[in-house]
Amino acid sequence: MKATVYFSRTITPEKVLELYQRVGKELPGNVAVKVHSGEKGNQNFLRPDFWKDIVDHVGGTVVECNTAYSGARNTTARHRGLLEEHGWSRTFPVDLLDAEGPDLELPIPGGRVIQKNFVGKDIVNYDSMLVLSHFKGHPMGGFGGALKQLSIGVGSSYGKAYIHGAGDPAQLWTADHNAFLEAMADAAGSVIDYFGGNLVYINVMKNMSVDCDCCAVAEDPCMADIGILASTDPIAIDQACLDLVYASTDPGKSHLLERIESRNGVHTIEAAAALGYGTREYDLVEVE
Repeated sequence: MKATVYFSRTITPEKVLELYQRVGKELPGNVAVKVHSGEKGNQNFLRPDFWKDIVDHVGGTVVECNTAYSGARNTTARHRGLLEEHGWSRTFPVDLLDAEGPDLELPIPGGRVIQKNFVGKDIVNYDSMLVLSHFKGHPMGGFGGALKQLSIGVGSSYGKAYIHGAGDPAQLWTADHNAFLEAMADAAGSVIDYFGGNLVYINVMKNMSVDCDCCAVAEDPCMADIGILASTDPIAIDQACLDLVYASTDPGKSHLLERIESRNGVHTIEAAAALGYGTREYDLVEVE
């Protein structure tokens, strides 16, 4: 069956909330709201005020995890300082899921590349997850959307290295590239399984640089903003974003597509679809 993806060309906090309500799935219990806190120096990440309406509506806790590389988010102390500096902890309750070890190990019995995933142990405090993603390019994955947020985003510091290394953290930057993309798909599925499908995804196609919000020095956006998408299917929503980039008449899209295609970014979607926790087929429902 096709998934339903809601789409609006209007990019406002109010429209984020409207599209969430269109999806029609109420998230139960304690809601973890996964955001990208933005590396220190990054100019493109979506700020707390943009997400405030939706986070307040679900009564959620903003969650993040430490990084596996040098920067302002690779230790608990540094990351907490940046969460304050960027306004997250001044605006919302915030939980750094892997602030203290040990990590929680999630099994991936059907994984193509990895059979386990490592996430911050505080994830056990939540019953559902709202995945808020800023769709843009990525230096390694080609693009970042819902699948990246579920995998690299929810992974602990060690878990990020484990995924990047396709099961060998020592190969953080040197693993077979397609194996890394497939490991992301494996890891994303483990988080979906953990929450029993109690997840909603929102992708915002704004400030679309070829670089991720994890880059302290990132290129400025290369093409015009496109809109907001919402769905209960992480594969369909990422596929829809790619399709909207390809369909755009903005000449700047060629730069973003070069980044996506040169990193074989679509392979993460292909690998996720092969695992069966979503579909690449969707109906795009446009909302004024």
